[in-house]
Amino acid sequence: MRAERALKGDDEFWGTVSPGVARLLRPHVADVADRMIAEIQQRVPEYARPEDEVYIKVLRLSVNQALRGFLERIENPRAPWDPEVFRTIGRGEAAEGRDLEPLQTAMRLGARVAWRRLTEQSEQLGLDPKTLYDLGEAIFVYLDQLAEAAARGFAEARAHAAGEVERRRRRLLDLLLTRPPASPEAVADLARTAGWRLPRTVAGVALEEHDGGSPLPVLPPDVLAGLDRNLPCLVVPDPGGAGRVQALESALRGWRAAIGPAVPLAAAANSLGWAREALDLGTRGVLPRPGLLRCTDHMATLVVFKDEDLVAALAEVRLAPLAHLRRTQQDRLAETLLAWLRHGRGVAEVAAALHVHPQTVRYRLRQIEQLYGDALADPDVRFELEIALRARQARVGPPGDA
Repeated sequence: MRAERALKGDDEFWGTVSPGVARLLRPHVADVADRMIAEIQQRVPEYARPEDEVYIKVLRLSVNQALRGFLERIENPRAPWDPEVFRTIGRGEAAEGRDLEPLQTAMRLGARVAWRRLTEQSEQLGLDPKTLYDLGEAIFVYLDQLAEAAARGFAEARAHAAGEVERRRRRLLDLLLTRPPASPEAVADLARTAGWRLPRTVAGVALEEHDGGSPLPVLPPDVLAGLDRNLPCLVVPDPGGAGRVQALESALRGWRAAIGPAVPLAAAANSLGWAREALDLGTRGVLPRPGLLRCTDHMATLVVFKDEDLVAALAEVRLAPLAHLRRTQQDRLAETLLAWLRHGRGVAEVAAALHVHPQTVRYRLRQIEQLYGDALADPDVRFELEIALRARQARVGPPGDA
């Protein structure tokens, strides 16, 4: 039968059965419907709801509609036919949270019951073998058409639901990034409708496409994405979870990205703001560019560069004793002074950090003492010097990189 159908369009088969057959079968519709419903409820657990009168009513209505539609197609094969009822059934299956397998099983069972009843009553109804054959073929055609309509409704409902969830997640992202922060109640309500579990902490991720051909990243389902925003970004829930950041880094290959520190939900905008500052510093070469920039690895630099004008003014004051030296001398003494401040002012530690001989460190430190005098004994001066020297190193790099 299926091979023969491949040679014709499905609709052509409706003209092969005499319209008078529909009049013969119509008085038996109620009996066949009862048998189909009983078989479906017995064999398909998802449809066994004896306590749900509304659901049973819908099932009966669907079966009767299918049988009446079948007879109408035989009786009027050229009449327009719109299987909207079965598209609606497909949408209902999606709304129930089921896949299509129970529905498809129910439809196959119903077709089997109808065919079995036809063969049992063929002699009584006066159906010759050719008519019976054509009816069987029409049942298979009709089953395929109903299944296609249900599948279309199912797909439409799923797509609509997915689109609605995605719209809610975008609104949730907007809400999380507003300043001042939205109320916790508003966030919780929207998160619930978006199917997003409220995390303990979040981190903002700032993104910059590496090139126009970068594919969209495949992100974990709980990450809120704003890839189409003017400034692309993500909000990652509970970023401290095992393997979370590593998985994110893998997904973002082809993108320049920076992830802010983990913060409470209400501070998501702050985390994203710091991530954007880190990304900007990476673009300028102050921070390393390869891979995912992690703000927690560069907090001191982010603090130093928070107000560059103020840091520049501080540097002008604190680094003034070096200003008259040649650039190479400035670089070497600045590097040595920063290492001395960072490593507890021990000569051996400074020499190891700079990979130079301790005598070289002592020589440079004597020069620094001559330039700064007693000021190095003041802890506030040392603190400000470290800020200024860190900023200088971030801008110009170590002496060998200049």
